[in-house]
Amino acid sequence: MRSTPLPHTDTGPTAPHLRAVVGPVHGIGPNAITRLSEVLDLRMPAAANDVFASAGLTRYRLEPPTEMVDEREVVSLHLALRDRFDEAERAALAFEAGLRTGDYLLAHRIPRPAQWVLKRLPPRLAAQALLRAIGSHAWTFAGSGSFTWEIYEHVELTIRHCPLARGIETDRPACDYFAGTFQRLFAKLVDPATTVIETTCEAMGDTECRFLVRWV
Repeated sequence: MRSTPLPHTDTGPTAPHLRAVVGPVHGIGPNAITRLSEVLDLRMPAAANDVFASAGLTRYRLEPPTEMVDEREVVSLHLALRDRFDEAERAALAFEAGLRTGDYLLAHRIPRPAQWVLKRLPPRLAAQALLRAIGSHAWTFAGSGSFTWEIYEHVELTIRHCPLARGIETDRPACDYFAGTFQRLFAKLVDPATTVIETTCEAMGDTECRFLVRWV
């Protein structure tokens, strides 16, 4: 299928990103947009509308999405975030949006009985069950990327062709949104001491985005 630029509704010099983001159409859940909007309203309210306008997504400030969105819109929004803030600010905003996504999933997508069971399993067994669930729904967050996982004495999560690393060249990992989401889920359902660190990132020239999950 031939790739074409994503059409956009906002015009003018402040909406550059969507014209540059190309690729086949794949969906990502709306949390990647709505939770970032919430965090911007809370932490950087003066910049929130400008970030969405720069990404060509002003319509989502007026009417937040409730269904799957084109992954290129998510890419454009995170590029706009990177343009607007320094690296520390951007990382903190994206990570908090990920935490809020985890909270949403816990409140609305993961059944309470399943959560009750996971919290009472040994961490390794809980992690295996949680990863099977995450893997079966990976298409909702990885888009055109592919998600895999491995369990050793710790857990390693991998996203290849990660949308959040697309079009970026940086000297530090760029996928703080995913790290925040994974950390909230594992901390709530596997072990409260869980930490998640992105150890390799395609934005740094690595072949994959890899997340180290530890709880000991």
